[in-house]
Amino acid sequence: MPASKNTDQATAPSIEELIQRLEEITRRIENPDTGLENSISLYEEGISVAEQCRNRLQETRRKLETINPELSKTRTETTRPKDLFGMDS
Repeated sequence: MPASKNTDQATAPSIEELIQRLEEITRRIENPDTGLENSISLYEEGISVAEQCRNRLQETRRKLETINPELSKTRTETTRPKDLFGMDS
């Protein structure tokens, strides 16, 4: 039987854990002893973790706007802050 969405969310890392991992990846890439190959692998992981963060934040935004539809009405597109990673949603 496939795992339910709730089970997936329970085992998925929190947004705080994802951000912590991004910080660790950044520190390791900035370390000159890491080496090029390891830096490339870390960079690829960082892109994946950043995408997870972006998806989680967008999901949270949608939930908040569902709970309180006034949030989406009171902020026009021009007054909304840019997406965390510079991508439009």
